[in-house]
Amino acid sequence: MAKGAAKRIASQNENTVKTLKLGMILPTVISLVLRLLLRRGSLPPSKGALFLYTVTFFPAFFLSNYLIRIGTTRRDPNGTLISYGEDLNQPGVTEWCFDILYVTWACQIGSGAFGEWFWWLYLVIPLYAVFKLWTSVLSPMLGFGKSAPSPEESTTDKEATSKRQEKLRKRSERGDPRIKMQTRK
Repeated sequence: MAKGAAKRIASQNENTVKTLKLGMILPTVISLVLRLLLRRGSLPPSKGALFLYTVTFFPAFFLSNYLIRIGTTRRDPNGTLISYGEDLNQPGVTEWCFDILYVTWACQIGSGAFGEWFWWLYLVIPLYAVFKLWTSVLSPMLGFGKSAPSPEESTTDKEATSKRQEKLRKRSERGDPRIKMQTRK
């Protein structure tokens, strides 16, 4: 069973690594083609556009190489799986790395098709980081977290956890022989 899961993760990682390698080249090519087809006046790109591209390319390059390094499967010369690497579908930091890459690629392609204003979409990344920092660290530290559950949440939790207990309690009150009261020693 574990070998099947390892093979599945290895297969997914190999496909993801291929996508990451293509993702470092393809958005740039698509952006240039879209500039050529839709916005000839923007060729060659302005210094500002080149600056934005360069500044965003380096984090994407770093994250892509990081994900490729941790997700690359290792096989022996016979093709037997030695290590499947880290699971690239896991939540958390890996997921955030992919989000940054996707936003970067979208900005590169969008700026080629629609113009330099499309780079404003890149502000989604720091805004999301501030949101996560506030909701998971600062808000609970400052006491702005959830105080008391709303009435809807408390009834839902009570119903979900105690339906069986309520049924057993009613049976025991009736003196049902199926219910034996057990005392703890």
